[in-house]
Amino acid sequence: MEDIKAYIETGILELYVLGDVTPNEKIEVEEMALKHPAIKAELDEIERSMELYAKENAVEPSEHLRGRILGSILTNFGDDNNFPEKPHPAQNNIIALPAPKQNNFYKYAFAASLALLVSSSVALVSVYSRLQQSNGQLVALQLQNQHFTNRVNLMDRELSIFRDPSFKLLKLQGTAKTPASVVTLAFSPTKKKVMIDMSNVKLPQNDSNHQYQLWALVGGKPVDLGVFDAKADSTDMKEMKSIALADAFAVTLEPKGGSVNPTMDQMVVLGKF
Repeated sequence: MEDIKAYIETGILELYVLGDVTPNEKIEVEEMALKHPAIKAELDEIERSMELYAKENAVEPSEHLRGRILGSILTNFGDDNNFPEKPHPAQNNIIALPAPKQNNFYKYAFAASLALLVSSSVALVSVYSRLQQSNGQLVALQLQNQHFTNRVNLMDRELSIFRDPSFKLLKLQGTAKTPASVVTLAFSPTKKKVMIDMSNVKLPQNDSNHQYQLWALVGGKPVDLGVFDAKADSTDMKEMKSIALADAFAVTLEPKGGSVNPTMDQMVVLGKF
């Protein structure tokens, strides 16, 4: 079934209906139509579409123009031999030859060319529509694959952290200000890395004028480890500033960009080893 669909989508059926195929291609299409009802149905549908297009785009001539065209057709198609004229008497032994019969080939050729032009337009519209649909499907697949790749890379990164024995997981619990808040981070003293698991951050979403700031408490003194935003759709592992030693970690809500010192009454989570 996929082979038949692919054969139909090549556009050869439209070219067959237009008569723009080689003799071998014509035989091939006719054999395929005999073998596969789906191809025969597609051929019939293409022919109906072209006929419908021709009917819908037909222009009705005015009565005056109709009369002139019909009169011209009757005149041109008339056989002059049916209305012989009386021969003129020969003069000076010169014999008058009958006028040559008008050749109507070009009129038929023009009509056939016009029909071919209409059929070609219908075929081009059909092919363009299918091409646009295919391009849309391709873009959707590319976006889906990119999303899947990003998700796999994220999972690999998380697994590498969880499997690394140098990392310690710490869950920072909410304070009296926001008791339901939770922040989970991974800390590796040997690698001097601090990673926040953004997918498990449970904090009130900050506005555009504020950000959350992570602090490390070292010997009772706060050390700035950077700022972050609480986003509902965030799934990344956010790497903060490096530090080799920490007794505890805390998060405060600060003006956007962070503060030099933590605002203690804005502390939302706290945790220590």
